[in-house]
Amino acid sequence: MNVQLDLGAVLSEWPLLLKGILLTSFMIVVSGALGVLLGCVLAWMSSQNRGLQKAIATLYIEVMRNTPFIVQLFFIFFGLPSLGIKLSPLSASMLAMTINLSAYSAEILRAGIESIPKGQLQAAKSLALKPHQTYTNIVLPQAFKNTWPALVSQIVIVMLGSSVCAQISTEELSYAANLIQSRNFRAFESFFVATLAYLVLSLIIRTFLDRVIAKLIFKGPHG
Repeated sequence: MNVQLDLGAVLSEWPLLLKGILLTSFMIVVSGALGVLLGCVLAWMSSQNRGLQKAIATLYIEVMRNTPFIVQLFFIFFGLPSLGIKLSPLSASMLAMTINLSAYSAEILRAGIESIPKGQLQAAKSLALKPHQTYTNIVLPQAFKNTWPALVSQIVIVMLGSSVCAQISTEELSYAANLIQSRNFRAFESFFVATLAYLVLSLIIRTFLDRVIAKLIFKGPHG
């Protein structure tokens, strides 16, 4: 069988591809930052001995981690309007990505918190540090350092998962690829280019987080 590839038919639609790449990048930057921030709060709540805080955090984390991302997305976009809360496709997508990432990052950080020697917490208590001071100045920095590779991988996974946001007409990368193939009927080439774009985005995000953000936080990728 003679198969002729025509990547030019896809690359000629570069404005659509560029728009999709930029929107996907914007989505993961915002939802990544908010998701990890919320994950820090949830990790703190789940590590407390207080029953109510721990119960709320545990319930949230278990629900988010044990339901499909696309179901969470559909619930936000199609379900919330029944309660009078109507979001745009982009807002719904970013909210879904944020809450999904927050649950996974909370569990990752909780594991990092539990790896910290108890002696450090006792020393902080003996110095009369308040709980929030101990958490932000002693616990959280070490938890981030111990779990950074896992957090980076989870952020990349959420970025890749954003491809399903095309199902609610969010104009990200996979939406652009699907629109292009509907115009020129070059499905293989369209999604081949999209695959390469996702691969490059993943490598850029991982490299940026490991070599730039890690240096800012830890003064070096490995501390």
